[in-house]
Amino acid sequence: MKNKVIGLMFAALLVFTSTANADLKIGYVSAAKILDESPQAAEVAKKLKQEFSDREGDLLASRKEIKQIEDKMTRDGAVMSEAERGKLERELVIRKRDLQHASEAFQDDLNLRRNDEMNKLLTVVQQAIEAIGKEQHYDLIVYEGVAYASSAIDMTDKVSQKLRDLVNVTGTATPSKKE
Repeated sequence: MKNKVIGLMFAALLVFTSTANADLKIGYVSAAKILDESPQAAEVAKKLKQEFSDREGDLLASRKEIKQIEDKMTRDGAVMSEAERGKLERELVIRKRDLQHASEAFQDDLNLRRNDEMNKLLTVVQQAIEAIGKEQHYDLIVYEGVAYASSAIDMTDKVSQKLRDLVNVTGTATPSKKE
């Protein structure tokens, strides 16, 4: 009797599992891979580099000037008058403080712009995922926060291709602005 009940439970489990999973189509997209490999992500990186290259150059020039002042202090500090050494030390402190403020402002501005551009990119990625889901009749596509996904349901390459196709259609990798 016990074996019969276990057998019936096992059979019911098999029937339920096969019926439930037979019509369900699930896909998974690797967010990290999409953000690393899509032409839109490369365009965002290029755009940000161009936009912030002048300010980055200014910061590098300021660091170089500070290094030159420090070298001068090390090299000539012993032969400088007390007033000269004091003046140079004050200039060095002021320049370091200004550089730190400028560096922090640069990093804040860069992070804000990067977040803005990434949000635009994520909108395009979401649209590509939704388009594939509708075109290929997926019931569920998991995009972020996945602990494990087998390669059988990984559709990252399909989304990457869709994003490349969008570049070919629009002629630009830059995410379009929604108005």
